Amino acid sequence: MHPIAFHLGPLTIHWYGVMIAVAFLVGLWTASRRAPRENIPGERIADIVLWLMVGAILGARIVYVTTYWKDEFANQPLTEIFMIQHGGLVYYGGLIGAILAGFVYIRWKKLPMWKVADVLAPSIALGNFFGRVGCFFNGCCYGRPTHLPWGVQFPNQSYAWFQQYQQGLVGKSDPSLPVHPTEIYDAVNNVLLYLLLAWLFRHKKFDGQVFATYLVGYAVTRTFMEYFRGDYPPDHLHYGLTPGMLVSIPIFIVGLALGAIRSQREAKRA
Repeated sequence: MHPIAFHLGPLTIHWYGVMIAVAFLVGLWTASRRAPRENIPGERIADIVLWLMVGAILGARIVYVTTYWKDEFANQPLTEIFMIQHGGLVYYGGLIGAILAGFVYIRWKKLPMWKVADVLAPSIALGNFFGRVGCFFNGCCYGRPTHLPWGVQFPNQSYAWFQQYQQGLVGKSDPSLPVHPTEIYDAVNNVLLYLLLAWLFRHKKFDGQVFATYLVGYAVTRTFMEYFRGDYPPDHLHYGLTPGMLVSIPIFIVGLALGAIRSQREAKRA
């Protein structure tokens, strides 16, 4: 676990923040290269990504703070709410925030919504790869204890160790138990999803197909990944389902509905 990248005088730069910045830059670059296939100017993509970045960070932080208010923020200074360099962004909150911000911008500029969504979808998956690497450096979003040879141990000043200590899994002087590297699982998952979506973009049958596939694909794979997560407090589980699983259900339904509706409309035009 290496949360700090480097220091600039009194300013501490965290790897989590660096990886989030890299995620947006790589997403912008790949989407800009994809946009001309849909006759969308690259500079428009740059503007959209700026809006997406603001919407994603706001949405991800709002959901995290409201979800973990009692556990992490209730007894802390209010300024801690804004310290995203310490970690604490919920991906689904960021996705919803980005979609809302992108929708507002696309309608404002009268851009072709589903063409833009298809351009951006693979880059969203690729950007999430870097975000998950940032989670691994930061020591958040970790998995359940495991005896598998690739289990990882976080140091005893980490959030992972503290939760294990609260649950009585380790003593005060014990090292953290080996846990599933769920951050790496999800990072690999997003690379594979990116490759699938990038291929589908070149072979799609209708506008909106790539974005709908992303929603369905990520909802399914994220639900599977959630089975290995170990960072949720017990009161955040509902009928054995994690918050990520619960949000995956409507995302999956929306993706299926979007794909079906867009496919039917394309068939009618043909």
